[in-house]
Amino acid sequence: MSIQDRPELQKATQEFVDAGFGGLELRVHDEHGEWVGTAGIRELGSTEQPPAGGQFRVGSVTKTFVSTVVLQLVAEGKLELDGAVAGHLPRFELDPRITVRMLLDHTSGLFNYTGEYFPDGTVVAGLPATGKDWADHRLQGYTPDELVAFALAKPARFEPGAEWSYANTNYTVAALLIEAITGRTLVEELDSRIVKPLGLTGTVEPGDRTDIPGPHSHGYFRYQDGEEWKVVDVTEQNPSLLFAAGSMLSTTEDLHKFMSALQSGKLLPAELLTEMRTPQPLSGPLNYALGLFAQDTGTETIYHHNGSAPGGYGALMYSSADGSKTLTAAITMGDAEIDLLQVFPPALQRLVDAVFN
Repeated sequence: MSIQDRPELQKATQEFVDAGFGGLELRVHDEHGEWVGTAGIRELGSTEQPPAGGQFRVGSVTKTFVSTVVLQLVAEGKLELDGAVAGHLPRFELDPRITVRMLLDHTSGLFNYTGEYFPDGTVVAGLPATGKDWADHRLQGYTPDELVAFALAKPARFEPGAEWSYANTNYTVAALLIEAITGRTLVEELDSRIVKPLGLTGTVEPGDRTDIPGPHSHGYFRYQDGEEWKVVDVTEQNPSLLFAAGSMLSTTEDLHKFMSALQSGKLLPAELLTEMRTPQPLSGPLNYALGLFAQDTGTETIYHHNGSAPGGYGALMYSSADGSKTLTAAITMGDAEIDLLQVFPPALQRLVDAVFN
């Protein structure tokens, strides 16, 4: 299907670039078939467009993969969704009230090791994950145990189950739980349960590998250094900072295959897919469930999890409830000065409307 056949999709793609993003690759699967379009540039100083099918950093989309594996273990009777986590990971001396569900729906209260941001504007710093601090340390590697130990050395944000707060720590602990239960690495479990069965040729949990091995666009990071604003190429960065919470590499095609398989019931039994899609009331209007957000478009409920690396890259992953319609996208940042909180939500809404309404 050519670009001319879906001008509304190409327009919504171009609007991201016009708003200041570096590049975008959009992939849509629906009743009209598959449509793939790109806009923007692959690299600063070049006019080449982003590669269709390129590999990119998907950030927190990783959480949906990890949640799926955890729920598969629940389906197999190896874990209880409302069972305590502490006994499986005794080295951490976790609060015994924290359950598997609380990790997946962000109600554990564990300190977010990339920093806590409170509604009143208070910030409790975590490991270098933003601004110049991250730019200077972006190649630094961490072990998962170091990430969890850092978080546990800080006071919990709240009592387990009392409130909701998005924390990368939850999914790092969930991945270590997977490893403790199976006796295998997270990579081995992802590969055997999701990546290989679905033929996801561009999807990998890269450990502390700093490059992107497949064809890719460059991602850039704009930050303030004293009085000066700087832009740095952050295509190379160490993803181990976000192990299991945001470390994966993938492609828009692989994210389509995964999300379509998940929502159509190929990866989880019906009762656990329902659990995965039922929002935690404490998450309020965000409608966060177990590694998925639910969104009412006015005509249907769709499910999604988007993501961003600490700098340079973003990912979109949306699906209808039956998996027949998906929107997946790779976003790169350029060197433009843009206010993400102002620019991103309306551009995203136009894109979602173009596909699902």
